[in-house]
Amino acid sequence: MNGKVGSEAFDATPSSLLPPLEWKFSQVFGERIAGEGVQDVDFISAIQFDKSGDYLATGDKGGRVVLFERTDVKENSSRRDLEKLDYTICGHPEFRYKTEFQSHEPEFDYLKSLEIEEKINKIRWCQIANGALFILSTNDKTIKFWKVQEKKVKRLSVMNLDHSQAARNDNFACSCTASPKVSLTNGGYADSPYKYQSNDYEFSSAGFPSLRLPMVTGQEMSLVARCRRVYAHAHDYHINSISNNRFVCAVMT
Repeated sequence: MNGKVGSEAFDATPSSLLPPLEWKFSQVFGERIAGEGVQDVDFISAIQFDKSGDYLATGDKGGRVVLFERTDVKENSSRRDLEKLDYTICGHPEFRYKTEFQSHEPEFDYLKSLEIEEKINKIRWCQIANGALFILSTNDKTIKFWKVQEKKVKRLSVMNLDHSQAARNDNFACSCTASPKVSLTNGGYADSPYKYQSNDYEFSSAGFPSLRLPMVTGQEMSLVARCRRVYAHAHDYHINSISNNRFVCAVMT
């Protein structure tokens, strides 16, 4: 070793190769052209990172909560290896859209003749457990506790009714709506184009319908947001801030 820590070694670090960030200010999502109108419900009214910085939640004046997830690659080195480096490994964070849900709806207090708007005033992240995200969101009066979790969407398959046959039945029914039909006791028609009386099931040569039991199958994973608890308004003040310590606390004015 020659004992020199030259500028060449420092300039070769990944952090020096990063382009500078281009900062922009916007109160709505998406690219907007000059002069394009923006609805008032689309304005962002609350934003909050979780303590790890991997998730971002935003709320708007329409009562919606939009979640984002960090996608940039992280370094897998151990803490001891990172401490030996002469430079700091850094990168620009990137977030992608994860999901969104309707948190609050407009309400009306009939006793006080007061309209309660759905605008999200504050969002607070709670501890992540078992891969599920927990969020507190509030408008002027009501605090809601949300759980966002991935679940399998179950669907029914192997149905008895053939889709192609059902389409033929619909086309035949549409083409013959003007002519009256004589219905039979089992639901079929006397002038049916098929050899059996019922238009829904296909009979075998023995005379019994070929019925099949539907099967429940999981097609894909989907994010589902469920409201686990509602802290209804029992006060005359507006909520400006919330805290998720041992109890749910709110700062009101």
